[in-house]
Amino acid sequence: MERPGFDSRSRRRYLRTIAGIGGCSLAGCLNRGRSTEPTGVDAGEVDAENDDAEIEGENATGSEDGAVDGDENDADADGDSDGNESGGDSADAEGDPIHPEYETREVVVETPDGDALGSVTAAVADTDDLREIGLSDTESLPEDRSMLFVHGSIQERTYWMREMDFGIDIAFADAEGVITEIHHAPAPGPGEDGTEQTYGGRGKYVLEVTYRWTEERGVSVGDVLRFDPIE
Repeated sequence: MERPGFDSRSRRRYLRTIAGIGGCSLAGCLNRGRSTEPTGVDAGEVDAENDDAEIEGENATGSEDGAVDGDENDADADGDSDGNESGGDSADAEGDPIHPEYETREVVVETPDGDALGSVTAAVADTDDLREIGLSDTESLPEDRSMLFVHGSIQERTYWMREMDFGIDIAFADAEGVITEIHHAPAPGPGEDGTEQTYGGRGKYVLEVTYRWTEERGVSVGDVLRFDPIE
């Protein structure tokens, strides 16, 4: 009579286990960490469980891969959507005012005889902070926009191209708006931050416009900046 819960297969496995213990060397048996007691689970069932575990692992991995692929597809879809939205934002950005937080003035450049050579809408930089930032935070500058730097007095001044993304013309003018110096300052080259590009002149006002703007309109030293007073 068999013991309850101890069938013939378990008995045979138990005998094989006992035989195995007798046949192994001492070194091979140390720290094996495996029990020699019958488990009541058939070896085939153990293998089946292991196979199921492996299959489940593969399925889990596959599910994760599938989820990743799905996420990537979603990301692509989102990317396309974002790209479309981005394009719309870009279009909106083009319609947005340049330097909306700045006070502005319409600046007309005239010859000494009063002939207009060109005009721009200028953002007024009349504080230390605004003058220090300048156009360095501006990604691009349309031809009809500029920045007018206002100082408290006439003196020798030096401007640089630090962190600029585009080239500009720099025109210095005295207290009457008469231009005393004009520089054509190209954008800093690759790997350059613009700090080595310095341009000097004497004046109370400094007008920065797009690169070669003054040359294209025939503006030269002695011409005059006209704009409403800045308090």
